[in-house]
Amino acid sequence: MPNDDSSPAPKVADLTRRYDSGPGRPRISALDVLRGFALCGILLVNIKPIANVDVGHVVVDSPADPEGAWLGLLADQRFFPIFSLLFGVGFSLLLNSAADRVAGPRLLLLRRLLVLLGVGLAHMFLLWRGDILTIYAVVGLLVLLPSTWLPRWAVAGLAPVLLAAPLIAGQNGIVLVPGLFLLGSALVRYGVIDRMEQSTRVPAALGLVFAAGAVPALRWQIGTAGDANDPSFGLSMAVTGLLLAGTYVCALLVLLRTPLRPALRAVFAPLGRMALTNYLTATILVLAVGRVLGGSPESWSLATVFLIAGAILSAQWLLSTLWLRRYRYGPLEWLWRWATWAQRPPLRRAL
Repeated sequence: MPNDDSSPAPKVADLTRRYDSGPGRPRISALDVLRGFALCGILLVNIKPIANVDVGHVVVDSPADPEGAWLGLLADQRFFPIFSLLFGVGFSLLLNSAADRVAGPRLLLLRRLLVLLGVGLAHMFLLWRGDILTIYAVVGLLVLLPSTWLPRWAVAGLAPVLLAAPLIAGQNGIVLVPGLFLLGSALVRYGVIDRMEQSTRVPAALGLVFAAGAVPALRWQIGTAGDANDPSFGLSMAVTGLLLAGTYVCALLVLLRTPLRPALRAVFAPLGRMALTNYLTATILVLAVGRVLGGSPESWSLATVFLIAGAILSAQWLLSTLWLRRYRYGPLEWLWRWATWAQRPPLRRAL
C-alpha cells in the first residue's frame, strides 16, 4: 500500500472492492457514466483526424471556420481531461484492490501498463498515429506507478504543479496528462471518490465555480481564435478545456442525483464499461466510413461528423448493452484483466 502521512480515508477498501466488480460487488456507476460521456466527446473530436488518409497527419479545424469554431468551443480538449482524470482514479482503485489480494500489487500494475503500452503501440502504428493509449501507458510508468510510494499529500501537491507548469510554459494538450493522472489518484487517496455520489450541493457549487471561470476563458479563446498556431490560442484552449471539463463532470454528478439517473446510466454506462473495446473499435469503424465516403475528411461538414459519431456510438451502445447482459467485462477489458492478474477471470455472468 502507498505510504500515507495519516490514516487511510474511510471506506476506501470497500470502495475499491465495489469498483472491482467481482460477484456481488456493484460498480461505481458514476465513473462508468463519466467515462462513457468522455468517450462520446473524444470520438466526436477524433473523427476527422482518424479518417485522414495520411495517418501521420492530424486534421485541425480552422478556428476561423464557423463549424470548426463551434466544435473547438464545445468539444476540443474538453473530454480528454475527463478521461485522463478517470485513468488516474481507476489506477489507484485497482492498486488498493490488488493490495488486498496479492503480495506485489505494483508488479501487477506494471504488467497492466506494459500490456496497455503494447496495445497502444499496435493501435498507433497499424491504425492511427493519434493514439492516446501509448501516452497513458508511458505516463503511467513514469509518473503514476512511482507516485504510489509517495504520501498522499505529496501526490495532491504535485498534481496542480504538473497541471500549471505546462500552461505557464505555453504548452497544452497531452502534457497535462501527468497532472490529471495524479489528481485522479489523489481524489481516491483522500476518499473523494467514495463520497462523489453522496452530495448534490458540493458538485453543484464546484460546477458553478468552474462555469464562472469558463465564461471569461471562452471569451479569451474566441479572442485568440485568429491563428491556431498562436501560443496564446493553444493556452486559451487548454485553460478553457480544463474548466469546461470540470463543469461537465460536476453537471453530470448533479444530474445523477436527479430522476435522470436511470437514463444517464442506460445511455453512458455501457459505453464506459467497455471503454477500451469501444475506443479501439471506433478507429476501425471511422476508417471504414472514411473509405466508403471517400474524398477528404477536411471537407466533411459538422453535420456529417455528428452523423458518423452518432451512428458509431449507437452501434457501440447496442453491442455493449447486449454484451454486458451476458458477460462481466468487455472482450478487450477481459483480456486486459487476464494479463493484469496473470489468471483468467470469469467472463460469463452467473445464470
